[in-house]
Amino acid sequence: MGHRLSKIYTRTGDAGDTGLGDGTRVAKDDPRIEAIGAVDELNSALGVLLADPLPGSLTDTLTRVQHSLFDLGGELSLPGRALIEDRQVDWLERRLDAFNANLPPLEDFILPGGSRSAALCHLARAVCRRAERRTACLARAGDVNPATLRYLNRLSDLLFVMARVLNREAGRPDVLWKSDAARHT
Repeated sequence: MGHRLSKIYTRTGDAGDTGLGDGTRVAKDDPRIEAIGAVDELNSALGVLLADPLPGSLTDTLTRVQHSLFDLGGELSLPGRALIEDRQVDWLERRLDAFNANLPPLEDFILPGGSRSAALCHLARAVCRRAERRTACLARAGDVNPATLRYLNRLSDLLFVMARVLNREAGRPDVLWKSDAARHT
């Protein structure tokens, strides 16, 4: 950050546009701003999840993810700049494999829920999917680092697995989906 903000409001966005990191002005509903906003929502959802007591390995992982998401948002605000790398995607995959190793195999679809922390993790996963969709939309219209899309895709998978871990740590089973017919028999 080249300078510190001494005043939070600038009035520069009052007409419905905002500035990118390179100084370009775009509409607040521009696909790039939609992607940046969805990533910001995701980071905030992770902040809410992290406000709950979590096992240390999950806390450490999610904190590192939050920092990477801040980089990812910065990357999106500077068209043509790449801050997310394949090594970060690989790290997510290793974390995913480690967390998933001790879970029972999936036998059915899982509903978001269980413990409070698991439900918050599922909410973060859904927000991550939105961030991925917004970024994919931007990728079709402009310049997006391919590693960024891979990162968001793996992160949503990791959040799904983490929700299962959180339920297991809380002594709660996964909430399994039952078809309408099965619910009424």
